[in-house]
Amino acid sequence: MRFGLFFGALLFLVSCGPTYKPFTVDMQERYKWTENDLKHVQFYLSKDIVLRRNLSKGESVIDDGKIIIEKGTRIEEVVIPEGTPGILQFMPKANRMAVSFERGAKKFLMFGPHPKWGDRYMLLGSSWDKTQGEVSYQGRKYKTSSRSALAGLMVDLDRVNKVTVSRRKASGRKI
Repeated sequence: MRFGLFFGALLFLVSCGPTYKPFTVDMQERYKWTENDLKHVQFYLSKDIVLRRNLSKGESVIDDGKIIIEKGTRIEEVVIPEGTPGILQFMPKANRMAVSFERGAKKFLMFGPHPKWGDRYMLLGSSWDKTQGEVSYQGRKYKTSSRSALAGLMVDLDRVNKVTVSRRKASGRKI
């Protein structure tokens, strides 16, 4: 009897939580979302992203990053944890999204569909190899682990299904 009550309570709690699903091209097309529509969708990060860059000797402006001294080198590190909510800032072209996870100028990362991952929107970088990639953040180049390449955008489908967009076109007026 106790096990049944425990299992029922657990099932109830799990069913009440958010249902994060990967954001895909198919989902975007199914809902016919435009860039403006997507600015009203809450995105979440599927995996941690850790950005690192070496600081030059004269550089003293650090913007919310953590400073690490590694082998005598000053390194700025920005961590964006799994589950962090983000919003669309702009779409430079179709299937490219600049998503911001914190306030501030140029604090966004680029995401786009990855064909090997079912067209899920994944972190984009200017270059990737087996161990790391390079991404732009705050107008600067950062290195990130190849594990970050698996970080994608998620949406809460329960919330998305409750949002309805009503669209109409005005026909104009004549005298």
